[in-house]
Parts: sequence; structure tokens; C-alpha cells
Amino acid sequence: MAMITVRVSDAEKEWLNYMADFYGISLSDLLKTYSMEQLEDEYDRQTAEIAYKHWLENGKQTVSMDEILSEFGGLE
Repeated sequence: MAMITVRVSDAEKEWLNYMADFYGISLSDLLKTYSMEQLEDEYDRQTAEIAYKHWLENGKQTVSMDEILSEFGGLE
């Protein structure tokens, strides 16, 4: 099997290790499977989904802009 070297900053390496742990795979498998951009987009999507589920589980509800304007006054 061939080997490649990828140079990253210390902060990027720390983040990549975090993401490998997050997905439960090795750093090598992570880099073979995902690009940095895909990882950032997917992480944002999954954390937003988790936050939304917690929001709903705690009985929270959204309020429409019309309701806010009606309660606090419209834009002048």
C-alpha cells in the first residue's frame, strides 16, 4: 500500500483527530474518506440536527416573524 504525507498545522491535526474520534474511525481512514470541506459541512449539519432534536425534546417552539412583529412592533 502506498503512503502519502499531508502537512497540516497543529490546530488542524488536533481537529482532524477530533473528527476521527467523532466518526469512530482512524485518522488514515478519515482522510481517505472525507475532504476538509466535506467534514466541516457534515459536522455542522449533524450538530445542528442534534441541537434541533434537543430543542424539540425540551418542548421549545419557534415563533414566526409575524408573531414577533405583532408583539414587539413592526419595522418603521
